[in-house]
Amino acid sequence: MTTVLVTGAAGFVGSRLATALLDRGHHVIGVDAFVPYYPRPLKERNLVPLRARPGFTFHEADLREAALAPLLEGVEAVFHLAAQAGLLRSWREFDTYMTCNVLATQRLLDAAVAARIGHFLQISTSSVYGRFATGDENAPLAPVSPYGITKLAAEHLCHAYAANFGLPVTILRLFSVYGPGQRPDMGYHIFMRALLDDAVITVDGDGTDSRSNTYVDDCVEGLVLAFEQPARSIGETFNIGGGEEVSVNQVLALLQELAGKSPRIVHGPPRPGDQRRTAADIGKAQRLLGYRPRTTLAQGLAAQWAWMQTLGRT
Repeated sequence: MTTVLVTGAAGFVGSRLATALLDRGHHVIGVDAFVPYYPRPLKERNLVPLRARPGFTFHEADLREAALAPLLEGVEAVFHLAAQAGLLRSWREFDTYMTCNVLATQRLLDAAVAARIGHFLQISTSSVYGRFATGDENAPLAPVSPYGITKLAAEHLCHAYAANFGLPVTILRLFSVYGPGQRPDMGYHIFMRALLDDAVITVDGDGTDSRSNTYVDDCVEGLVLAFEQPARSIGETFNIGGGEEVSVNQVLALLQELAGKSPRIVHGPPRPGDQRRTAADIGKAQRLLGYRPRTTLAQGLAAQWAWMQTLGRT
């Protein structure tokens, strides 16, 4: 049994990752700061089943200022998911994004070196590629939002600590994760909430922007595969994405079928820093890790819609 630290453990992906690791027999130490990006009760709800598990320990701590050495005692691997997400707010709250995504990562890397951590898995994003994320891991890196810039800076910090201090690092770039438990600021959650509430859906731009969607369980499987195969993953960067690319307009058509009613749509201007197209090239993860996303978009949206219905109207 391995002891693993998961930062951002109360979040959408972090809580599902912690569950998967516990299911495989590992001990998980979860950390979250509950930065008020979205309501704390939503994150507390993610923690309820985890707190009942005997192999799970939780600490509320802010990586930007907390003493990190005690959190890493006995830890063999670190999944660093904690970050400030979202594009629009990164333009007007740059200090928060800089400290959460860069400073916190630097402090954790420093502590990981001191603790001789055996594997540091940095969770990154397709936003580091810029407006078009369609190539493999060697594609040019040209982020067009402060969020993407801070996440790329975090990647560079990881490489610097690997090169200078021998820290074993893996970079995992996620593509548009969705499914039950998705954050309330994310697109599919917003669309489904509007359908449930009979509210207007505002589409940024003309709706032709596309995403390579990744169902949350497939995403977590990719992360765990990288953790379980350090000989294949350390020193590498992987795209972790789903197999289907779909436009906003196509998603809305699928949601119309699920809801049995037409969404009320208005169009607004494109968001600054948004990606026009993402199509995850997962060939490397397939070859080296055996990564195979299994959930179709139709299946994943149906699962998320069923979960959203349990939440009721706002």
